[in-house]
Amino acid sequence: MKKEYKKQYREWCTLADSVTKAELAEIADNEKEIEDRFYKHLEFGTAGLRGILGAGTNRMNIYTVRRATQGLASYILQKGEDAIKRGVAISYDCRHYSEEFAWEAACVLAANGIHVYIYNEMQPTPALSFAVRHLNTVSGIMITASHNPAKYNGYKVYGEDGAQMNTKDSATVLSFINETDMFTGVKYTDAQTAKDSGLLRVIGEDVLLPYMDAVKACIKNPAVIDEMKDDLKIVYTPFHGTGYKPVMRTLSEVGFSQVYPVPEQAVKDPDFSTVKSPNPEDPEGFYMALDLAKEKDADIIIGTDPDSDRIGVLCKTESGYQIINGNQTGVLLTEYILSQKKDLKPEDYIVSTVVSTNMLTPITKAYGVKLYQVYTGFKFIAGVIKDHEQNPDGGEYLFGFEESYGYLPGTYARDKDAVSAALLVCEVAAFYKKQGKTLSDALTDIYEKYGYFLENTESIYMEGIDGMEKMSALMKKVAENPFRNIGDVQITAFRNYKEGFRLDYATGKKEALNYEPSNVLYFELSGGGFFILRPSGTEPKIKLYSSVVGTSYDDSQKKLDELKKAYKELLV
Repeated sequence: MKKEYKKQYREWCTLADSVTKAELAEIADNEKEIEDRFYKHLEFGTAGLRGILGAGTNRMNIYTVRRATQGLASYILQKGEDAIKRGVAISYDCRHYSEEFAWEAACVLAANGIHVYIYNEMQPTPALSFAVRHLNTVSGIMITASHNPAKYNGYKVYGEDGAQMNTKDSATVLSFINETDMFTGVKYTDAQTAKDSGLLRVIGEDVLLPYMDAVKACIKNPAVIDEMKDDLKIVYTPFHGTGYKPVMRTLSEVGFSQVYPVPEQAVKDPDFSTVKSPNPEDPEGFYMALDLAKEKDADIIIGTDPDSDRIGVLCKTESGYQIINGNQTGVLLTEYILSQKKDLKPEDYIVSTVVSTNMLTPITKAYGVKLYQVYTGFKFIAGVIKDHEQNPDGGEYLFGFEESYGYLPGTYARDKDAVSAALLVCEVAAFYKKQGKTLSDALTDIYEKYGYFLENTESIYMEGIDGMEKMSALMKKVAENPFRNIGDVQITAFRNYKEGFRLDYATGKKEALNYEPSNVLYFELSGGGFFILRPSGTEPKIKLYSSVVGTSYDDSQKKLDELKKAYKELLV
């Protein structure tokens, strides 16, 4: 399609609506911009669509949304009458055009005779995942670009289990999308006609109330909250997004009385004008929350991203406020959940990802429960839950998390949930405050108990038309010539998840990996750490994950700094 971008541009200038035509007219003399917008279709992967807003086949707009939805509709239609009646649940976040895209999708589905349930206002991603299961729909759509900058939006597709659609079904939907002409192949009706037909139903409290009940059921020790609810001081920022109402409501309903939202960031703002990026992984976003926390002498700060599926945490210490990163939050929650459950069975299980902290291995071993490690992406964690439901062994799902600030303490949803995670973080903070400890103190106790595991995640961005080619070339180069050491750190084994093998450097033995192929290169380091390369599935970047284990925090930090310096020299 790259060579046909001019033809595509001319077609849009002829067939699109007047607003889109006007936007395209403004770039008529900008060959590079035309090429970037039209050299390909926005890719529909296992996470759906995500891209920059604007006119063009390689942009998020009403036409790309309609085309993707027609592909989903065709997939549902071929599944039969039951699937058509069960229909699709839809939600959306605070971003530019999120509500419009949600209704565009609803109107395409209704035009195809498929039942639709759409939230009456913006709601978090986990509320969509819950709605799919609660309403027994065959699919779900969430309009969001998660924590990406304001110029992005996205379109996530969910399966009937409430998880993001699996690889096989996504491929089928993609095949239908590829057969659909952007302008002439989409069925469409207006919203009023869809409502009048009885195919479209607006949902609200009828679904949100049971969702909130499910979130509150994640509490592990109600007595702790009852005792500390008036003492724990909490500052909260929703980064202008969907978390504000459900998080504030949940914390209020369980009794926390000293919750202080950041006023400037508690309002809907699709430009995210108070932050560089609405990402709880970015410390810069918390500057307003830090000011309020100092004013209120808050014990903790929590922040949720625009679609409220990720949460960031900071805690008060003697010297100020300390960032609790994604792995550390996951470890704190895992230790707490396991410590509070009195009837643990060997079949009970925790689920995390291959790029998350290795500290879970000694923790789960100490409590005598199973640990499953899956690929990055909560659909893989949801897949383990589904496997246990279909093949019950008596084991109970206890908790799942990924290092990128995503957590799920229950099976009511099948995607990460910052609403329930916010509640659980506050419960844990209350538990330790009762003992005269901060979350930082609790983390130190865990390090002393299991070892000083420290991790780091960073990215190499490769923007533009040739970005994917550069990413592919780098991954290919490392795969074909895997490192034997990184600086002074020896590598003990190499895992190539794309080719499906683990190579032990000491013995030369190659073993098969029991995973579906995925472009992940994993280096096991002497001493128990790792270094991993993985292309992002949603952004033009390669993510680098590193982990070390030391005898103290300072020892681990020194090892991590040296490892980071060494691998950057290798990747130049």
